Amino acid sequence: MLLKRLFTQAHTLSKTTAASLVRPAYASIHIQQRASSTTSESDTFHASKLIKNPSTKLKELVPNQELIFGHTFTDNMLMIEWEAKNGWGKPAIKPYGKLSLDPSAVVFHYSFECFEGMKAYKDKKGRVRLFRPDLNMNRLRRSSERLTLPTFDTNELIECIKELVRADERWIPSERGYSLYIRPTMIGTSEFLGVGPSDRAMLFAICCPVGPYYKTGFKAVSLQATVDKIRAWPGGTGDAKIGGNYAPGILPQINAMKKGFQQNLWLFGKDNELTEVGTMNCFVFLENEHGEKELVTPPLNGMILPGVTRDSILGLAREWNEFKVSERKITMSEIIKAEQDGRLIEMFGTGTACVVSPIKMIGFEGREIKVPLDPKDPNTQAGPLTKRFNDTLLGIQYGDIEHPWSVLV
Repeated sequence: MLLKRLFTQAHTLSKTTAASLVRPAYASIHIQQRASSTTSESDTFHASKLIKNPSTKLKELVPNQELIFGHTFTDNMLMIEWEAKNGWGKPAIKPYGKLSLDPSAVVFHYSFECFEGMKAYKDKKGRVRLFRPDLNMNRLRRSSERLTLPTFDTNELIECIKELVRADERWIPSERGYSLYIRPTMIGTSEFLGVGPSDRAMLFAICCPVGPYYKTGFKAVSLQATVDKIRAWPGGTGDAKIGGNYAPGILPQINAMKKGFQQNLWLFGKDNELTEVGTMNCFVFLENEHGEKELVTPPLNGMILPGVTRDSILGLAREWNEFKVSERKITMSEIIKAEQDGRLIEMFGTGTACVVSPIKMIGFEGREIKVPLDPKDPNTQAGPLTKRFNDTLLGIQYGDIEHPWSVLV
């Protein structure tokens, strides 16, 4: 019934607005592709067919101490194009450069865009590693599906990205805390004005060497709870990593900074449930009302981005098995009561860029909610659990701790 309804909708749209919207032939291909739970031979590109034309004019490397996150880009990029009629073209590694798109491309008008953020690291032996690339590729595929952009074999994209990383290996800093940030991106490139699926798409990946996300180092941040704006809602796109989720979040962050906070805390609903911290997932470590130590993060209910670092934190915590681990709803009233009762232990945000970001205070409705750091060390910038998670993840990412999450390139 769903497939029949989709065909009917596509046919109606094509009749209503002639050629300016959905092409019927494309709609059939597109719907059939989405209805299939697997990727067939014709629905993906292949790393074995990768065309390598790397740059012959190499840029000068930037010293580590001068790196600004997201400002310096490497010599090469990965490019793969897709058309509804012909499917995926051959992947290619080519010199980093500007894209040429028509002003009517649907990415500019209807936000047909999704992306990922991942990193490559060098271990002490100079070997290059990726951290859980399968989760990034699976999420990119889900985001693409959410926007009716084409799907692909995630393993093939991982292999293509490995080749890109090999081509730009000289850009990967060896110093601990530095890495190569990788940004795979999918955009719709159809040249028409009309709200319908794009019959052309471009998948590309660019890289930039980066240092610590926060130049001030591993320091606790203060948050301004945002109550007048909403990042995501049930049934929306909060669980997909799409460009349209990010631009609307900048204003609340600016407003928070104007009030002296480093970031904002997204709340949702009449009971002010916690969702995310800026562009990070949120964790709360407390002693619950039953006297149990509990690590809590909001559940994947459609409003929360399923972060790779989030999943890794949960995996480590459950492996340690030292306290209760919960993916459940948590509200500001529970946070306030825990603080008043002396049961609030730590809070932190997590993400690929920052890894772990400790939280020291929340501004909410005119009051300041103090979040403990380490009572045994008044000079510390992170609680013991927050620091333990950060150190363990870095150890895995840089190959100091042997773990299946760290994948050699």
